[in-house]
Amino acid sequence: MRKLKNSELQRINVEEFKNTDKIPLVVVLDNIRSLNNIGSVFRTSDAFVIEKIYLCGITAQPPHKDIHKTALGATESVDWEHVDSTIELIDNFKKENRKVIAIEQADNAILLQDFKIESNQKYAVVFGNEVKGVQQEVVSASDYCVEIPQFGTKHSLNISVSCGVVIWDLFKKIRF
Repeated sequence: MRKLKNSELQRINVEEFKNTDKIPLVVVLDNIRSLNNIGSVFRTSDAFVIEKIYLCGITAQPPHKDIHKTALGATESVDWEHVDSTIELIDNFKKENRKVIAIEQADNAILLQDFKIESNQKYAVVFGNEVKGVQQEVVSASDYCVEIPQFGTKHSLNISVSCGVVIWDLFKKIRF
């Protein structure tokens, strides 16, 4: 086994990324405080060809050096938009027939491995604030609440880790 060189990875450029078919998934960041987390979400969204990221409420926007530090240029490839109100965005998604998935620990939440994708359906996945999680009104307005099962003494994951786990799982279910 030999590690591949960067030149062997066959990476596409930003223009090619913009023209690549995206999976029918947008990411919503609901009042995320950490600029490093925001940058990591951009990088994950680039890796799995997400349609768009919505930065809501207090979530910072590019350009910012701390976002750039972890995004490594993904703020240029992944489409994004800042929206003041997460709940208004969710209402707009519902009008577009886009299903909304809140990632949260809640009663009657569906475990991630049990969540089923509907073919030809568009989705929005909402990740919440590092301390307070997804706002209750957003959870209540969502079509689904999905929980990442955890088995240790801590029952929370960093938002960038949660994003990676969920997007990879949804990507596999949509594409394969």
